[in-house]
Amino acid sequence: MASSFQFLLLGSSFMYLTFVSLAQTFHSPNALVFPITKDVKTLQYVTTILHGTPLVPIKLVVDLGGPFLWTDCASRYASSSSRPVPNRSIKCLTAKAHVVGSKNCLSGAQKCEIFPENSITRLGARGELVEDTIAIQSGDDSKAAGLTATVVQQFLFSCAPPFLLNGIASGAKGMLGLGRTRISLPSQISSALGTHRKFTICLSSSEGIMVSDQGPDHGSFFGPEISRSLTYTPLVTNQGDNLLPEYFVGIKSISIEGKRLSLNASLLSLDGEGVGGTKLSTIVPYTMMESTIYATFIEAYIKAASSMNMTMVASVAPFSLCFSSKGIESGKSGQKVPVIDLMLQSEMVKWRILGGNSMVRVNNEVMCLGFLDGGLNPRTSIALGGYQLEDTLLQFDLGSSMLGFSQSLSMMQCSCNSVFKFDSWPVEPL
Repeated sequence: MASSFQFLLLGSSFMYLTFVSLAQTFHSPNALVFPITKDVKTLQYVTTILHGTPLVPIKLVVDLGGPFLWTDCASRYASSSSRPVPNRSIKCLTAKAHVVGSKNCLSGAQKCEIFPENSITRLGARGELVEDTIAIQSGDDSKAAGLTATVVQQFLFSCAPPFLLNGIASGAKGMLGLGRTRISLPSQISSALGTHRKFTICLSSSEGIMVSDQGPDHGSFFGPEISRSLTYTPLVTNQGDNLLPEYFVGIKSISIEGKRLSLNASLLSLDGEGVGGTKLSTIVPYTMMESTIYATFIEAYIKAASSMNMTMVASVAPFSLCFSSKGIESGKSGQKVPVIDLMLQSEMVKWRILGGNSMVRVNNEVMCLGFLDGGLNPRTSIALGGYQLEDTLLQFDLGSSMLGFSQSLSMMQCSCNSVFKFDSWPVEPL
C-alpha cells in the first residue's frame, strides 16, 4: 500500500513539473476548459481539477451558485503548498465580505473561518479558509494545438468536515462554486490572470464543458454560428445587505403554446431579502416551481397537451404529470410536445424550452414533464434545473452582469457533448 502511494506521488510530482513547464510556455491561453460529466445515479454534474503540491486530481460537484470551492481536506494527502489564511488578513476579510454567513466568525480565532455548505443536503459547517495551487486545462481557438495547462497559485478554498460529503456523487471530494463572489472559481481565475470575469457552461446528459474566458475571441471556442446565436438578458441581484451568490434572471411571464399564464407577479420578482425570483441551478436536477405557480403551469400544460391528443398516464415519481409516448413524434429537438416560453425583460426576449428539455423519458412507453412542485414557501419561486439547462450554451458575464443563452443546440444539429473533446486529458480522479 505504501509503495503504491509513493508511486502515485512520484507520478504526480512528474506531472506537476510538466504542467509548470507547460504553463510557463503557454503565455496567453484563449480559454481554460473544464470537462463536466453527469453522474447517472445522483444527476449531479462533476468535474476534475488538479490541486496541491504535488498536483493530484480532485473530483468536485459543480455548483453554479456556490460561493467558493470546498473540499474534505482530512481525506486527502498533505499538500506542501497548502497554507492557512490568517484571520483578519486582507484575503480573509475579502472572503468574509462576499460570503453569506461568514461575517460573524469568532474574533479571537487565529485562522480564517468561513462556512461551506452542501447545497444538496442544505447542511453547513464551520470551515477553514486555505490557499493552495491548482492547475486547469488550457486550449486555443483552433483546437488543433490540443490542450496544455495553466497553474494558479494561492487559490483560496475552504476545508470542510467529512460529513458534508454526504449526498454528493461517489468519489467527489467537495463542491466547486461558480457563484457571484470574489472567491468563486471564475472570480479568482480572472483576478489571477487579469482577464474578464466571464465563463461559459454547456451541460449535457453525458459529457459537457465549462470554459473560463481568456480573451476577446472566447466565443469562437464554440464556433461563430453558436456564438452569434446568443440572446442576452440581465442577471438580477437582490439589493439587501447580503448579496446572493446565485444567478437569477428576470422572468416577466410564462406561456405554453403561445398562451400566457396568469401568475402572481410578486412571486416572479426577487426581493431585497433574496426571496422569490428565478435562479439557474446545477444542483436541482429538474425545474422546481412554487406550488401556486406549479398548479397554474400544470393546468395550462394539460390543456395544451390535450389539444395535441397526448394521453395522460399514471405518474412516475418524482414526476406528477406523465404521458404515453405512443404516437408522439420526435424531431431534432426532442418530442413534439407543447412549447414552453419564459418571457424575460420583454416579450421579444424569450427562453424557449422544447421537448428535449421538458420531457423526460422514463421508459419506452412513458414520458414525464420534467417540472416539479417546490412547495408553498420556497426561498426561490422558480429554480431552473439542470435538465432544462442541458444542450444550451450559457455565458455568464459577471463584469456586465449579463447572461447570454443560446437556443437548444439540437436545433443546430449540435450538442454540448460534441462541442469539445478531451482526448488529451487522460488524468482520472483519485
